[in-house]
Amino acid sequence: QVHMVESGGGLVQAGGSLRLSCAASGLSFSYYTMGWFRQAPGKEREFVAAIRWSIGNTIYADSVKGRFTISRDNAKNMVYLQMNSLKPADTAVYYCAASYTRWTTKPVEYNYWGQGTQVTVSS
Repeated sequence: QVHMVESGGGLVQAGGSLRLSCAASGLSFSYYTMGWFRQAPGKEREFVAAIRWSIGNTIYADSVKGRFTISRDNAKNMVYLQMNSLKPADTAVYYCAASYTRWTTKPVEYNYWGQGTQVTVSS
């Protein structure tokens, strides 16, 4: 059974930093792309960043490029999202997700999701 649990969200002032963590279990990680998505009230879920577990290559949304960094810890089965220079526009619920064999930014192509963690950036 697959479990994905996000943590690390909270309230931060604009310009600040947060690190989100995703604890994943029940996956054969080498076959998966791990992604971070976010959803603000009244908006569709949008892609933030992804990493291919096996070789570690990454991709980012233009809106976060240069500010956010996705990484993984093979030994701990953890995925992280380091968020720097946060803006009020980054306020959303952030979700960790896993896509089997696909290198993709499309939410519909992710098979497993966590419950989300709230990130609020005040101005």
